Amino acid sequence: MRDPYSILGVRRDADADEIKSAWRSKAKTAHPDQNQDDPDAGKRFAELGQAYDVLKDPQKRNRYDQRAARVESMKREQTIMQQREEARAAAERARQAKANAERVMAELARIDAEKARAEKAAEALMAKAEMAQAKAEAAQARATQAKDAQTRENQAKSSQPREPQGKETTAREAQARETQGRQDARPDAAKPSAASADATHPGDSETDDALSQIFDQRRDEPEKHPDGDHGSRGFLLPGFQLITSLVRLIRKPQPVQEKAPDITVEATIALQDLLQHNPVMVQLSDGRELRVPLEAGLTDGSIVRLGGKGLKLPNMQPGDVLVTLRVLKSGPLAVDGFDLRYSLPLALQDAVLGCECEVEGPEGPVKITVPAWASTEQPLRVEALGLPRGDGTRGDLLVDIRISLQESPDDKITDLMRLLKHGLYL
Repeated sequence: MRDPYSILGVRRDADADEIKSAWRSKAKTAHPDQNQDDPDAGKRFAELGQAYDVLKDPQKRNRYDQRAARVESMKREQTIMQQREEARAAAERARQAKANAERVMAELARIDAEKARAEKAAEALMAKAEMAQAKAEAAQARATQAKDAQTRENQAKSSQPREPQGKETTAREAQARETQGRQDARPDAAKPSAASADATHPGDSETDDALSQIFDQRRDEPEKHPDGDHGSRGFLLPGFQLITSLVRLIRKPQPVQEKAPDITVEATIALQDLLQHNPVMVQLSDGRELRVPLEAGLTDGSIVRLGGKGLKLPNMQPGDVLVTLRVLKSGPLAVDGFDLRYSLPLALQDAVLGCECEVEGPEGPVKITVPAWASTEQPLRVEALGLPRGDGTRGDLLVDIRISLQESPDDKITDLMRLLKHGLYL
Protein backbone atom coordinates (compact mmCIF):
# COMPACT_ATOMS: atom_id res chain seq x y z
CA MET A 1 0.00 0.00 0.00
CA ARG A 2 1.13 3.51 -0.72
CA ASP A 3 1.84 6.08 1.95
CA PRO A 4 -1.50 6.71 3.75
CA TYR A 5 -0.53 10.30 4.48
CA SER A 6 -0.06 10.90 0.76
CA ILE A 7 -3.31 9.12 -0.10
CA LEU A 8 -5.32 11.33 2.24
CA GLY A 9 -3.25 14.42 1.53
CA VAL A 10 -2.43 15.27 5.17
CA ARG A 11 0.78 16.06 7.05
CA ARG A 12 2.54 13.48 9.16
CA ASP A 13 1.80 15.44 12.32
CA ALA A 14 -1.92 15.88 11.54
CA ASP A 15 -4.34 15.18 14.36
CA ALA A 16 -7.32 12.81 14.26
CA ASP A 17 -9.83 15.53 13.27
CA GLU A 18 -7.78 16.61 10.25
CA ILE A 19 -7.40 12.99 9.15
CA LYS A 20 -11.14 12.32 9.49
CA SER A 21 -12.07 15.49 7.63
CA ALA A 22 -9.68 14.68 4.76
CA TRP A 23 -11.02 11.14 4.51
CA ARG A 24 -14.63 12.28 4.31
CA SER A 25 -13.86 14.87 1.64
CA LYS A 26 -11.95 12.46 -0.59
CA ALA A 27 -14.32 9.55 -0.02
CA LYS A 28 -17.26 11.68 -1.14
CA THR A 29 -15.59 12.60 -4.42
CA ALA A 30 -14.15 9.12 -5.05
CA HIS A 31 -17.25 7.09 -4.18
CA PRO A 32 -18.22 4.62 -6.94
CA ASP A 33 -21.76 5.99 -7.04
CA GLN A 34 -20.39 9.38 -7.99
CA ASN A 35 -18.07 7.89 -10.62
CA GLN A 36 -20.09 5.19 -12.32
CA ASP A 37 -18.25 5.61 -15.60
CA ASP A 38 -14.85 5.26 -13.98
CA PRO A 39 -13.80 1.58 -13.59
CA ASP A 40 -11.01 2.53 -11.17
CA ALA A 41 -13.23 4.44 -8.80
CA GLY A 42 -13.77 1.37 -6.59
CA LYS A 43 -10.05 0.82 -6.20
CA ARG A 44 -9.43 4.43 -5.24
CA PHE A 45 -12.27 4.36 -2.71
CA ALA A 46 -10.92 1.12 -1.16
CA GLU A 47 -7.42 2.64 -0.95
CA LEU A 48 -8.83 5.68 0.86
CA GLY A 49 -10.57 3.36 3.34
CA GLN A 50 -7.39 1.41 4.04
CA ALA A 51 -5.41 4.59 4.59
CA TYR A 52 -8.00 5.96 7.00
CA ASP A 53 -8.14 2.61 8.81
CA VAL A 54 -4.40 2.81 9.47
CA LEU A 55 -4.29 6.44 10.56
CA LYS A 56 -7.42 6.59 12.71
CA ASP A 57 -6.08 3.90 15.10
CA PRO A 58 -3.23 5.32 17.23
CA GLN A 59 -1.53 1.92 17.62
CA LYS A 60 -1.64 1.10 13.90
CA ARG A 61 -0.48 4.62 13.10
CA ASN A 62 2.43 4.29 15.56
CA ARG A 63 3.50 0.94 14.08
CA TYR A 64 3.34 2.38 10.57
CA ASP A 65 5.41 5.42 11.61
CA GLN A 66 8.05 3.18 13.19
CA ARG A 67 8.21 0.96 10.13
CA ALA A 68 8.47 4.02 7.86
CA ALA A 69 11.26 5.40 10.07
CA ARG A 70 13.16 2.11 9.78
CA VAL A 71 12.77 2.15 5.99
CA GLU A 72 14.00 5.73 5.87
CA SER A 73 16.97 4.82 8.08
CA MET A 74 17.83 1.93 5.76
CA LYS A 75 17.70 4.28 2.79
CA ARG A 76 20.07 6.67 4.53
CA GLU A 77 22.45 3.81 5.34
CA GLN A 78 22.36 2.70 1.73
CA THR A 79 23.15 6.25 0.65
CA ILE A 80 26.08 6.37 3.08
CA MET A 81 27.34 3.01 1.82
CA GLN A 82 27.13 4.23 -1.77
CA GLN A 83 29.07 7.35 -0.86
CA ARG A 84 31.73 5.25 0.87
CA GLU A 85 31.94 2.96 -2.15
CA GLU A 86 32.38 5.97 -4.41
CA ALA A 87 35.10 7.27 -2.08
CA ARG A 88 36.90 3.91 -2.23
CA ALA A 89 36.62 3.92 -6.02
CA ALA A 90 38.07 7.45 -6.11
CA ALA A 91 40.95 6.34 -3.86
CA GLU A 92 41.61 3.39 -6.17
CA ARG A 93 41.68 5.69 -9.18
CA ALA A 94 44.10 7.96 -7.34
CA ARG A 95 46.31 4.98 -6.51
CA GLN A 96 46.35 3.90 -10.15
CA ALA A 97 47.21 7.45 -11.23
CA LYS A 98 50.09 7.49 -8.74
CA ALA A 99 51.34 4.13 -10.04
CA ASN A 100 51.20 5.45 -13.59
CA ALA A 101 53.15 8.54 -12.55
CA GLU A 102 55.81 6.39 -10.85
CA ARG A 103 56.08 4.24 -13.97
CA VAL A 104 56.52 7.35 -16.09
CA MET A 105 59.22 8.63 -13.72
CA ALA A 106 61.07 5.30 -13.95
CA GLU A 107 60.94 5.45 -17.75
CA LEU A 108 62.30 9.01 -17.67
CA ALA A 109 65.15 7.91 -15.41
CA ARG A 110 65.99 5.11 -17.86
CA ILE A 111 66.01 7.57 -20.76
CA ASP A 112 68.32 9.92 -18.83
CA ALA A 113 70.71 7.04 -18.10
CA GLU A 114 70.83 6.06 -21.77
CA LYS A 115 71.47 9.67 -22.73
CA ALA A 116 74.34 9.89 -20.22
CA ARG A 117 75.90 6.70 -21.64
CA ALA A 118 75.60 8.06 -25.19
CA GLU A 119 77.32 11.31 -24.18
CA LYS A 120 80.11 9.37 -22.46
CA ALA A 121 80.62 7.26 -25.59
CA ALA A 122 80.75 10.43 -27.71
CA GLU A 123 83.43 11.91 -25.45
CA ALA A 124 85.50 8.69 -25.70
CA LEU A 125 85.14 8.75 -29.49
CA MET A 126 86.35 12.36 -29.65
CA ALA A 127 89.38 11.49 -27.48
CA LYS A 128 90.30 8.55 -29.74
CA ALA A 129 89.89 10.78 -32.81
CA GLU A 130 92.25 13.37 -31.38
CA MET A 131 94.77 10.66 -30.50
CA ALA A 132 94.60 9.15 -34.00
CA GLN A 133 95.01 12.58 -35.61
CA ALA A 134 98.10 13.27 -33.48
CA LYS A 135 99.62 9.96 -34.52
CA ALA A 136 98.81 10.67 -38.18
CA GLU A 137 100.58 14.04 -37.95
CA ALA A 138 103.63 12.35 -36.40
CA ALA A 139 103.67 9.76 -39.19
CA GLN A 140 103.45 12.51 -41.79
CA ALA A 141 106.38 14.32 -40.18
CA ARG A 142 108.51 11.17 -40.27
CA ALA A 143 107.58 10.54 -43.90
CA THR A 144 108.55 14.11 -44.83
CA GLN A 145 111.89 13.76 -43.08
CA ALA A 146 112.56 10.46 -44.91
CA LYS A 147 111.72 12.02 -48.24
CA ASP A 148 114.03 15.01 -47.60
CA ALA A 149 116.85 12.66 -46.68
CA GLN A 150 116.28 10.65 -49.87
CA THR A 151 116.31 13.84 -51.93
CA ARG A 152 119.60 14.95 -50.42
CA GLU A 153 121.08 11.52 -50.97
CA ASN A 154 120.05 11.51 -54.64
CA GLN A 155 121.54 14.92 -55.12
CA ALA A 156 124.80 13.79 -53.51
CA LYS A 157 124.96 10.69 -55.72
CA SER A 158 124.36 12.69 -58.90
CA SER A 159 127.29 14.99 -58.05
CA GLN A 160 129.76 12.09 -57.39
CA PRO A 161 131.58 10.03 -60.19
CA ARG A 162 130.36 6.52 -61.08
CA GLU A 163 131.76 3.85 -58.77
CA PRO A 164 132.56 0.24 -59.52
CA GLN A 165 129.92 -2.48 -59.75
CA GLY A 166 130.33 -3.62 -56.18
CA LYS A 167 129.78 -0.18 -54.77
CA GLU A 168 126.70 0.26 -57.01
CA THR A 169 125.23 -2.89 -55.49
CA THR A 170 125.83 -1.55 -52.02
CA ALA A 171 124.07 1.72 -52.93
CA ARG A 172 121.11 -0.19 -54.27
CA GLU A 173 120.79 -2.10 -51.03
CA ALA A 174 120.89 1.13 -49.05
CA GLN A 175 118.22 2.61 -51.32
CA ALA A 176 116.04 -0.49 -50.80
CA ARG A 177 116.39 -0.14 -47.05
CA GLU A 178 115.46 3.55 -47.29
CA THR A 179 112.44 2.69 -49.38
CA GLN A 180 111.37 0.13 -46.79
CA GLY A 181 111.69 2.83 -44.13
CA ARG A 182 109.42 5.16 -46.10
CA GLN A 183 106.81 2.39 -46.43
CA ASP A 184 106.97 1.82 -42.71
CA ALA A 185 106.34 5.53 -42.21
CA ARG A 186 103.14 5.42 -44.33
CA PRO A 187 99.67 5.55 -42.60
CA ASP A 188 99.56 1.75 -42.21
CA ALA A 189 102.13 2.12 -39.45
CA ALA A 190 99.54 3.81 -37.29
CA LYS A 191 97.50 0.62 -37.01
CA PRO A 192 99.61 -0.98 -34.23
CA SER A 193 99.13 2.18 -32.18
CA ALA A 194 95.37 1.99 -32.69
CA ALA A 195 95.45 -1.65 -31.60
CA SER A 196 97.28 -0.66 -28.45
CA ALA A 197 94.64 2.02 -27.85
CA ASP A 198 91.96 -0.68 -28.15
CA ALA A 199 93.72 -2.72 -25.51
CA THR A 200 93.87 0.33 -23.26
CA HIS A 201 90.11 1.08 -23.61
CA PRO A 202 88.18 -2.21 -23.80
CA GLY A 203 84.45 -2.18 -24.57
CA ASP A 204 84.69 0.59 -27.25
CA SER A 205 84.80 -1.71 -30.30
CA GLU A 206 81.88 -0.01 -32.02
CA THR A 207 83.52 3.39 -31.67
CA ASP A 208 86.86 2.06 -33.04
CA ASP A 209 85.08 0.44 -36.00
CA ALA A 210 83.43 3.73 -36.92
CA LEU A 211 86.75 5.55 -36.59
CA SER A 212 88.49 2.90 -38.71
CA GLN A 213 85.89 3.33 -41.46
CA ILE A 214 86.60 7.08 -41.61
CA PHE A 215 90.40 6.64 -41.84
CA ASP A 216 90.19 3.69 -44.27
CA GLN A 217 88.03 5.77 -46.61
CA ARG A 218 90.57 8.59 -46.54
CA ARG A 219 93.43 6.14 -47.09
CA ASP A 220 91.75 4.65 -50.19
CA GLU A 221 91.65 8.16 -51.75
CA PRO A 222 95.17 9.56 -51.13
CA GLU A 223 95.97 13.16 -51.82
CA LYS A 224 98.53 13.82 -54.52
CA HIS A 225 101.55 15.96 -53.76
CA PRO A 226 102.48 18.78 -56.03
CA ASP A 227 105.65 16.91 -57.01
CA GLY A 228 103.62 13.92 -58.26
CA ASP A 229 104.37 11.61 -55.33
CA HIS A 230 101.58 10.05 -53.29
CA GLY A 231 102.73 10.85 -49.79
CA SER A 232 101.10 10.24 -46.47
CA ARG A 233 99.47 13.66 -46.26
CA GLY A 234 96.29 12.26 -47.81
CA PHE A 235 95.83 10.25 -44.67
CA LEU A 236 95.48 13.33 -42.46
CA LEU A 237 91.84 14.29 -42.06
CA PRO A 238 91.09 17.98 -41.51
CA GLY A 239 89.82 18.76 -38.01
CA PHE A 240 86.50 20.23 -39.12
CA GLN A 241 85.65 17.29 -41.39
CA LEU A 242 86.68 14.82 -38.70
CA ILE A 243 84.40 16.33 -36.06
CA THR A 244 81.52 16.58 -38.56
CA SER A 245 81.82 12.89 -39.41
CA LEU A 246 81.98 11.91 -35.75
CA VAL A 247 78.91 13.97 -34.86
CA ARG A 248 77.02 12.42 -37.79
CA LEU A 249 77.86 8.92 -36.55
CA ILE A 250 76.85 9.42 -32.92
CA ARG A 251 73.86 11.69 -33.48
CA LYS A 252 70.52 10.19 -32.47
CA PRO A 253 67.01 11.67 -32.79
CA GLN A 254 65.90 13.33 -29.58
CA PRO A 255 62.90 11.58 -28.01
CA VAL A 256 59.58 13.45 -28.18
CA GLN A 257 58.72 14.85 -24.77
CA GLU A 258 55.66 13.10 -23.40
CA LYS A 259 52.70 14.83 -21.76
CA ALA A 260 51.64 14.25 -18.16
CA PRO A 261 48.16 12.75 -17.53
CA ASP A 262 45.17 15.10 -17.46
CA ILE A 263 43.01 15.78 -14.39
CA THR A 264 39.19 15.63 -14.64
CA VAL A 265 36.93 17.51 -12.23
CA GLU A 266 33.29 18.64 -12.12
CA ALA A 267 32.07 22.15 -11.34
CA THR A 268 28.50 22.86 -10.17
CA ILE A 269 27.40 26.28 -11.40
CA ALA A 270 24.23 28.37 -11.31
CA LEU A 271 22.23 29.36 -14.37
CA GLN A 272 23.04 33.02 -13.81
CA ASP A 273 26.77 32.22 -13.98
CA LEU A 274 26.32 31.02 -17.56
CA LEU A 275 24.13 33.96 -18.51
CA GLN A 276 26.43 36.60 -17.00
CA HIS A 277 29.74 34.77 -17.76
CA ASN A 278 30.79 34.79 -14.11
CA PRO A 279 33.99 32.77 -13.53
CA VAL A 280 33.81 30.00 -10.93
CA MET A 281 36.45 28.35 -8.74
CA VAL A 282 37.15 24.61 -8.61
CA GLN A 283 39.33 22.74 -6.15
CA LEU A 284 41.61 19.92 -7.29
CA SER A 285 42.50 16.79 -5.36
CA ASP A 286 45.91 18.25 -4.50
CA GLY A 287 44.33 21.27 -2.79
CA ARG A 288 44.88 23.80 -5.57
CA GLU A 289 42.07 26.14 -6.60
CA LEU A 290 41.67 27.13 -10.23
CA ARG A 291 39.59 29.86 -11.82
CA VAL A 292 37.34 28.58 -14.62
CA PRO A 293 36.16 31.23 -17.12
CA LEU A 294 32.60 30.79 -18.42
CA GLU A 295 32.48 32.07 -21.97
CA ALA A 296 29.72 32.00 -24.56
CA GLY A 297 29.02 28.58 -26.06
CA LEU A 298 28.96 26.63 -22.77
CA THR A 299 26.02 24.70 -21.37
CA ASP A 300 25.25 21.81 -19.03
CA GLY A 301 27.76 19.01 -19.68
CA SER A 302 30.28 21.17 -21.53
CA ILE A 303 33.98 20.53 -20.85
CA VAL A 304 36.39 23.43 -20.29
CA ARG A 305 40.07 22.61 -20.85
CA LEU A 306 42.62 24.51 -18.75
CA GLY A 307 45.90 23.98 -20.59
CA GLY A 308 49.04 23.34 -18.56
CA LYS A 309 47.25 23.41 -15.18
CA GLY A 310 47.37 19.64 -14.52
CA LEU A 311 50.12 17.38 -13.25
CA LYS A 312 53.70 18.68 -13.54
CA LEU A 313 56.31 15.93 -13.74
CA PRO A 314 60.05 16.22 -14.49
CA ASN A 315 61.03 15.99 -18.19
CA MET A 316 57.36 15.96 -19.25
CA GLN A 317 54.96 18.52 -20.63
CA PRO A 318 52.42 19.70 -18.00
CA GLY A 319 49.01 18.04 -18.23
CA ASP A 320 45.65 19.79 -18.58
CA VAL A 321 42.63 20.12 -16.30
CA LEU A 322 39.28 19.10 -17.83
CA VAL A 323 36.36 20.76 -16.03
CA THR A 324 32.86 19.35 -16.71
CA LEU A 325 30.11 21.90 -16.06
CA ARG A 326 26.95 20.85 -14.19
CA VAL A 327 24.17 23.46 -14.05
CA LEU A 328 22.42 23.46 -10.69
CA LYS A 329 18.69 22.71 -11.04
CA SER A 330 17.01 25.48 -9.10
CA GLY A 331 14.07 27.73 -9.87
CA PRO A 332 11.42 27.29 -12.57
CA LEU A 333 13.88 27.19 -15.49
CA ALA A 334 15.63 24.04 -16.71
CA VAL A 335 18.57 23.83 -19.13
CA ASP A 336 18.07 21.86 -22.36
CA GLY A 337 21.20 22.35 -24.49
CA PHE A 338 21.24 26.07 -25.26
CA ASP A 339 17.45 26.34 -24.71
CA LEU A 340 15.67 27.03 -21.41
CA ARG A 341 12.43 25.27 -20.48
CA TYR A 342 9.60 26.59 -18.35
CA SER A 343 6.58 24.50 -17.27
CA LEU A 344 3.33 26.51 -17.44
CA PRO A 345 0.29 25.10 -15.61
CA LEU A 346 -2.80 26.04 -17.61
CA ALA A 347 -6.50 25.58 -16.93
CA LEU A 348 -8.51 23.52 -19.39
CA GLN A 349 -10.62 26.44 -20.58
CA ASP A 350 -7.52 28.59 -21.14
CA ALA A 351 -5.92 25.84 -23.20
CA VAL A 352 -9.06 25.54 -25.33
CA LEU A 353 -9.87 29.24 -25.74
CA GLY A 354 -6.38 30.74 -25.47
CA CYS A 355 -5.20 33.45 -23.10
CA GLU A 356 -2.53 35.99 -22.21
CA CYS A 357 -0.21 34.98 -19.39
CA GLU A 358 3.14 35.79 -17.82
CA VAL A 359 6.03 33.36 -17.46
CA GLU A 360 9.39 33.53 -15.74
CA GLY A 361 12.31 34.23 -18.09
CA PRO A 362 16.06 34.33 -17.53
CA GLU A 363 16.00 38.12 -17.26
CA GLY A 364 12.63 38.63 -15.57
CA PRO A 365 8.91 38.06 -16.32
CA VAL A 366 7.91 37.63 -19.98
CA LYS A 367 4.38 38.06 -21.38
CA ILE A 368 3.29 35.44 -23.90
CA THR A 369 0.13 34.65 -25.83
CA VAL A 370 -1.24 31.12 -25.57
CA PRO A 371 -3.13 30.32 -28.78
CA ALA A 372 -6.47 28.55 -28.76
CA TRP A 373 -6.35 24.78 -28.64
CA ALA A 374 -2.84 24.80 -27.23
CA SER A 375 -1.33 21.32 -27.03
CA THR A 376 0.94 19.84 -24.41
CA GLU A 377 2.95 18.14 -27.15
CA GLN A 378 4.05 21.37 -28.82
CA PRO A 379 5.86 23.89 -26.58
CA LEU A 380 5.59 27.63 -27.13
CA ARG A 381 8.85 29.13 -28.33
CA VAL A 382 10.15 32.58 -27.34
CA GLU A 383 13.23 33.27 -29.44
CA ALA A 384 16.62 34.55 -28.21
CA LEU A 385 15.92 34.10 -24.49
CA GLY A 386 18.13 31.06 -23.94
CA LEU A 387 21.84 30.57 -23.30
CA PRO A 388 24.41 32.41 -25.48
CA ARG A 389 26.06 30.33 -28.19
CA GLY A 390 29.61 30.64 -29.41
CA ASP A 391 28.57 32.33 -32.71
CA GLY A 392 26.91 35.28 -30.94
CA THR A 393 23.32 33.97 -31.11
CA ARG A 394 21.21 32.70 -28.22
CA GLY A 395 18.97 29.75 -27.63
CA ASP A 396 15.21 29.99 -27.10
CA LEU A 397 12.85 29.89 -24.15
CA LEU A 398 10.53 26.88 -24.49
CA VAL A 399 7.25 27.03 -22.56
CA ASP A 400 5.79 23.58 -21.92
CA ILE A 401 2.05 23.67 -21.35
CA ARG A 402 0.75 21.49 -18.54
CA ILE A 403 -3.04 21.33 -18.34
CA SER A 404 -4.22 21.22 -14.73
CA LEU A 405 -7.70 20.77 -13.31
CA GLN A 406 -9.12 22.68 -10.39
CA GLU A 407 -9.02 21.09 -6.97
CA SER A 408 -12.78 20.64 -6.52
CA PRO A 409 -14.88 18.97 -9.27
CA ASP A 410 -16.95 21.25 -11.51
CA ASP A 411 -20.34 19.82 -12.53
CA LYS A 412 -20.49 21.85 -15.72
CA ILE A 413 -17.08 20.65 -16.90
CA THR A 414 -17.98 17.10 -15.89
CA ASP A 415 -21.24 17.19 -17.90
CA LEU A 416 -19.38 18.66 -20.88
CA MET A 417 -16.80 15.91 -20.78
CA ARG A 418 -19.51 13.25 -20.60
CA LEU A 419 -21.23 14.89 -23.53
CA LEU A 420 -18.01 14.82 -25.55
CA LYS A 421 -17.35 11.22 -24.61
CA HIS A 422 -20.77 9.64 -24.98
CA GLY A 423 -22.52 12.10 -27.23
CA LEU A 424 -25.83 13.96 -26.72
CA TYR A 425 -28.69 11.77 -25.64
CA LEU A 426 -32.18 12.74 -24.41
